[in-house]
Amino acid sequence: MDYFAGLDVSVKDTNVCIVDDTGKIIREVKVASEPDALLQVLRNATYRFKRIGLEAGPLKWLFSALGEANLPVICVETRHMRAVLQAQINKTDRNDARGIAQMMRVGLYRPVHVKTLRSQKLRMLLTHRKLLQSKAIAIENDLRGTLRNFGLKVGMAGATKFEGRIKELIENLPDLAVLVEPLLVVRRVLREQIGVLHRRLLAVVRDDDVCRRLMTTPGVGPVVALTYRATVDVPARFRKSKSVGAVFGLTCSKYQSGEIDRNGRISRCGDEMMRVMLYEAAQSMLRSKKWSWLKAWAMQIARRRGMKKAIVALARRLAVIMHRIWVDGTEFRWTREATAAA
Repeated sequence: MDYFAGLDVSVKDTNVCIVDDTGKIIREVKVASEPDALLQVLRNATYRFKRIGLEAGPLKWLFSALGEANLPVICVETRHMRAVLQAQINKTDRNDARGIAQMMRVGLYRPVHVKTLRSQKLRMLLTHRKLLQSKAIAIENDLRGTLRNFGLKVGMAGATKFEGRIKELIENLPDLAVLVEPLLVVRRVLREQIGVLHRRLLAVVRDDDVCRRLMTTPGVGPVVALTYRATVDVPARFRKSKSVGAVFGLTCSKYQSGEIDRNGRISRCGDEMMRVMLYEAAQSMLRSKKWSWLKAWAMQIARRRGMKKAIVALARRLAVIMHRIWVDGTEFRWTREATAAA
């Protein structure tokens, strides 16, 4: 007889529910969210597990530990699991574990790819860099806004000249200077550490053959290339390159019921950071003076449908092209003739 298990994981504890192939609950237990405690339950020789399910979330190290123990563990897509579990009247951790176990039994789940350890580390580098950037920009915007209340206008000032411009404005206002100086110190430290992380990012890209080939695509720089590298992780998990655009939420949503059949805006599902990076890369390509067959294709769409839709279409096609470059081990071809010849 086959058995199935559902794990409702929280930071401290995990509710485990084990059912047989008829749906009968065999065992329910609550253990600590630690690999050893879970393995003590799941490695019981009495059960021959066919599938063990847990929800995608920040505790990916548990998934890795169970996988290394040769258990048939599956990470389930969060939105899909939430939609299934909402059918329950009472929302409890115990009921969620039961629901996950039944999902595993009937095969009503959508698995998600769990990134490799290297990609998780690259993602951490990217998110930490982005976090520091957002905090530095927030401080700069706050200084601009508060000083404007006193008639002090910062105006156009880049990252390097910003602090000098602020000090120039408050030079003869010591009461404001004591309030502004702490923010300037924090901003200075943030900018220094952003530089540290950015240099680390550039070093990683320089030593990565995949990133260097991805950067041959117009509009794609080191940050976009490394974000794509960390997000896709394993290119072989996509059977077709065209599937990548849908995974990043760059394809149109669809609603069809009876006589109604309409396409909506892009779904915006999937990785938001990657979607933003591709959009910015598309914008960069269309703003540059260098022409390619890809830019000409996007400009034709812009003339027919408008620039915003052209940027989205170009972002989606960039995702497809970059995946093909990665899989084929090639570089971007600037002309249609070179593309056809290949």
